Amino acid sequence: MKKLAMIFKALSDETRLRILSLLIQGELCVCDLMAVLQLPQSTVSRHLAYLRNANLISDRREGVWMYYCLEEKLPILEEQPWQSLLSQLLKQEQAETDLAVLKQYCTEKNGARCG
Repeated sequence: MKKLAMIFKALSDETRLRILSLLIQGELCVCDLMAVLQLPQSTVSRHLAYLRNANLISDRREGVWMYYCLEEKLPILEEQPWQSLLSQLLKQEQAETDLAVLKQYCTEKNGARCG
């Protein structure tokens, strides 16, 4: 029950939902998320840690950069509810705005790794 409560707590914050909707597009680094969300590194990192501790995302290090991606499956949730939640996230107006900002940001990075 505690693991399930942790997941629901992680999903109860708008910023964390925005992060999840961005990670649906693929792996992103903290700097990508900072640029889209217009939040400082410490805030983004704190939300990423919360999502990671709830096992909703995973991370990997490449040199000095940390990259984050969604967990494909959650052992505690059946696949369909998880996929349904992610699908609903993408339908939100804020998610659409964030994705447009991410695309613009990636274009301005001149094709550098992004999403």
